[in-house]
Amino acid sequence: MTGNVPFPDRDTVAEKLAGLSETDKSYLALLMENAAQDDNLLDGLRRHLDLAAESRFLNSLKLENLGTWLGSHAPDRLQIRLTETARSSQHPAYQAFRTGLSRSGGLERVYPPVIR
Repeated sequence: MTGNVPFPDRDTVAEKLAGLSETDKSYLALLMENAAQDDNLLDGLRRHLDLAAESRFLNSLKLENLGTWLGSHAPDRLQIRLTETARSSQHPAYQAFRTGLSRSGGLERVYPPVIR
């Protein structure tokens, strides 16, 4: 297969985010080590959240857990982009992900609050 198809494609990343087994976590952690893969990771995350938003049954707890895991394991360079993605929709799927992401404290580790 040739052309400009990104590797991994967004559907593969979305599947790993949906499963979040130990093998999936290892795959995603490896993906997050390479800054060149950031766009592929975020495209897959948006795909996963969109599919969750379209499904008949919304598993909010699973989406919160995903947010917590990603926020805890994503490198500093991804924290703002993860937050932007979580805030890009008011759908309950995005809200559940945002709740978990906030709970992880990832953004606060990168940008601690300024106390005056």
